[in-house]
Amino acid sequence: MLIKIHKTYRNVIAICDSDLIGKKFESQANTNLGKYQLDIKESFYKGEEKTKQEAISIMQNMSREDSTFNIVGEESVNCALEAGIISENGIKKIQEIPFALVLM
Repeated sequence: MLIKIHKTYRNVIAICDSDLIGKKFESQANTNLGKYQLDIKESFYKGEEKTKQEAISIMQNMSREDSTFNIVGEESVNCALEAGIISENGIKKIQEIPFALVLM
């Protein structure tokens, strides 16, 4: 799992499964929701490789600050669930790829 911390007025934490870097996923057009795209750009998501325990620790620590999280991929989303920063109802999917956006 890759984690990259973007330092701005509010930290933006980008977390994704390593095997998703550089891939793009699109939802089918839906009359209610429109068409969505999930673009896992290296410039935003490619950070340091972390173990599950390291990732959980980072998520929990950063959730105590005024941070936002962009989480993509099965492993990353499950890790965020275990860290307690998201709940099941906050998870969406595009082409079966789970993702969650969190504003603390």
